[in-house]
Amino acid sequence: MFLINGREQTMLPASDRATQFGDGCFTTARIIDGQVCFLAAHLQRLQDTCQKLLIAFDKWAELQREMETLAAGHVHGVLKVMISRGSGGRGYSGANCHAATRILSVSAYPAHYKGWREHGITLALSPVRLGRNPLLAGLKHLNRLEQVLIRSHLEQTDADEALVLDSEGWVTECCAANLFWRKDDVVYTPRLDQAGVNGIMRQFCIRMLAQSPFRVVEVYAGIEDVMQADEMVICNALMPVIPVRACGDMLLSSRLLFDFLAPLCEHPN
Repeated sequence: MFLINGREQTMLPASDRATQFGDGCFTTARIIDGQVCFLAAHLQRLQDTCQKLLIAFDKWAELQREMETLAAGHVHGVLKVMISRGSGGRGYSGANCHAATRILSVSAYPAHYKGWREHGITLALSPVRLGRNPLLAGLKHLNRLEQVLIRSHLEQTDADEALVLDSEGWVTECCAANLFWRKDDVVYTPRLDQAGVNGIMRQFCIRMLAQSPFRVVEVYAGIEDVMQADEMVICNALMPVIPVRACGDMLLSSRLLFDFLAPLCEHPN
């Protein structure tokens, strides 16, 4: 089901800048028992990204109501919300865009996540590297061609997810998830001020780890550092946390970090 500017429809004008330039942002939320998990955080992400992209969007109350209404009819599901700059004029200038476009959709919850949580996943190093751009780093904007290429290469392997570096060789994230790895009682996660997406579940995990016996550190790390880990987990707002059982030739069996984070991340809000 799609809802575009409050109307149930599936047609978007070809002139919309989401189509023309990927000019917008999005967030993807988990639905449990008719509620949007981490609703406030998803709205805040959209607000912050619209501000950074200079997108004038002011219908936040309407958007929240629509998110809640769409979620209400589903026991489990995925809610995706996109905001584009809208339509207006030709070329890169958005000066003639007078109304942003909001697009909401609901789809089925991925069935394979349950198996991933139980058995763990495998990671393969991606040949596709992320470009470094501090102006866009951390944001979940609509320009996802890098992720499309990463996924295309991943599908040529037997791995479940990709370990992705940036153009300087620093470990950054996975194709559709953030990454944590543990060495003893120190938990590391990549710094995302140059590339990558600062996911809502990543932010939540960092807050929970800050209140735990673990010490969490955001770092620039190479692949050789990650391969010294005792344990690895990946996360996003849908999974929400998944253990890694193998990264390349390295096998991982510890679930100390996963067992700490998983129960906390299952709470809707």
